[in-house]
Amino acid sequence: MMSTDEYDRFEEAKKFDDSKIGVKGLVDAGLTSIPRIFIHPADTLSDIKPVNRQPEAGTTIPTIDISGVDSDRRSVIVEEISFACRELGFFQIVNHGVHVEVMDEVISGVKGFHELPTEVKQRWYQRETVTGVNFFSNVDLFKARAASWRDTLQIRLGPNLPEVEEIPEICRNEVIEWSQLAVQVAELLMELLCEGLGLKSETLKEMTCLEARVMVGHYYPHCPQPDLTVGITSHTDPGVLTLLLQDSVGGLQVKHGDEWVDVKPVPGALVINIGDILQIMSNDEYRSVEHRVLANPSRDPRVSIAIFFNPGKRDCAYGPFPDLISAEKPAVYKQFMLMDFLKRFFSKELDGKTLTNYYKL
Repeated sequence: MMSTDEYDRFEEAKKFDDSKIGVKGLVDAGLTSIPRIFIHPADTLSDIKPVNRQPEAGTTIPTIDISGVDSDRRSVIVEEISFACRELGFFQIVNHGVHVEVMDEVISGVKGFHELPTEVKQRWYQRETVTGVNFFSNVDLFKARAASWRDTLQIRLGPNLPEVEEIPEICRNEVIEWSQLAVQVAELLMELLCEGLGLKSETLKEMTCLEARVMVGHYYPHCPQPDLTVGITSHTDPGVLTLLLQDSVGGLQVKHGDEWVDVKPVPGALVINIGDILQIMSNDEYRSVEHRVLANPSRDPRVSIAIFFNPGKRDCAYGPFPDLISAEKPAVYKQFMLMDFLKRFFSKELDGKTLTNYYKL
């Protein structure tokens, strides 16, 4: 056993990264205990074990039926979404117009990529996004206190797709179709979110919030010691809106007060959450909340696919919407440049909620 003073975390992380095998490669090698770089400190794990206890009565992530959104039901839907964004920052939507078969196919495609032979996947293994497509394990591998038990396929979807041949063939058609459909869903959601704030429906779209899009296809293989690590540490998303497709395995949790609430998979549903930028622009009306994914104890891998929506205009100043500022409700945040905001996010580990606090007045 290596003593503490002999352990060089950076060197171990570099060795793992240089191998380009990802967490899936470790599992395929048959390991029965996780490498030290994946073991999280006690404070991260302290509230993992009692997750099966019942949360506070009534604390669940709502599932909102958005059928009939262009009818007289619209005001009801806006009210339900607005309430969820103010109280929990997360909700699920059903009857959103995307066929379940399409959703299943993109999950299968991303799963298929992660289960390709290691030597095939290594073509895409890199931390830079030069081509718009890359495969890696842990975006914050060299900044985090401990690595998390997942691999990721990342694809830039907008403003423009990468060269088509750069997208792995095993999921290429599925990703392209999913990208187009997800934008349609997100455009509608942004209209409803604006209406919930009393703004013009097109406000977020006009601010180019549909344009900069990145997809991450996460793969959480079976973890032999799920009580020692996590799938993703607690964090908030930096952007405007996140649209998540998850399979039936489960493991996503949202923080509500001092409790962690399971986001239970609902067949045909999409999980939606508010990002830090929208919390700031809404002047704290909407909430960007901490969430995490537990390490996967199941023999079946967990697959989830998130699309992060961000403003396409990066050289502009952002801050609370002027229409939401008044003498009774003054601005909570200062103006900031989007490039500065994103640089701060990607220069730290995925840990907690710090950016909204940084820009507070």
